Amino acid sequence: MRVLGIDPGIARTGWGVIESQKSKVKSQNFGCIETSSKDDVEYRLKKIYSEILKLIEKYSPDSMAIEELFFNTNAKTAFIVGQARGVILLAGAEKNIPLAIYTPLQVKIAVTGYGRAEKAQMGKMVKTILNLNSVPKPDDTADALAVGLTYLFSNKRLSL
Repeated sequence: MRVLGIDPGIARTGWGVIESQKSKVKSQNFGCIETSSKDDVEYRLKKIYSEILKLIEKYSPDSMAIEELFFNTNAKTAFIVGQARGVILLAGAEKNIPLAIYTPLQVKIAVTGYGRAEKAQMGKMVKTILNLNSVPKPDDTADALAVGLTYLFSNKRLSL
């Protein structure tokens, strides 16, 4: 089972490809799609969309997992991130890839066992579970890997 985990954003969209076989799990690759605030929003969205399509073509994931948006203050930011999330969902739908959506709380509980885990805790657990040399940076990348791990835990593809 190969899953593409995504932490959506307009400036940075984290991604991580995780493969599980039986109870073993490993990261295939991970990174961050970055767009410039100097570019018009439609070009930023186009870049995210095309980069996600390239990842799908390259890694042929069996499923995609994406983090649900959570904003409690800035509606403008929520709208633009929602647009980024929309082009990511479209890319997956065009390739007929099953999709799972997880809230930040679900991701934190799945990866750390604690719903109020801090970014540092999340990063350390991702590093440990995937046996990485260091915590993936930026945080968006570690978050994307955590979303992918949440999919595997939730679908009984992996257990600790």
